[in-house]
Amino acid sequence: MRPLICFCTALMASPAFAEGFDRPIPQAQSATAELWYGLACLALIAAMVVVQRLVSRR
Repeated sequence: MRPLICFCTALMASPAFAEGFDRPIPQAQSATAELWYGLACLALIAAMVVVQRLVSRR
């Protein structure tokens, strides 16, 4: 029984059953996504300035 299981496992793992890899196509970034990214960048910079001021006071 063990050789049969090994044979079936080897047969199922063979490259003949594998599908080819299709590279994902990158999507264009929308204007809304660019706006939210810009706002997030500004919020990050503002948060870093606030943290720097809090740390420099101590």
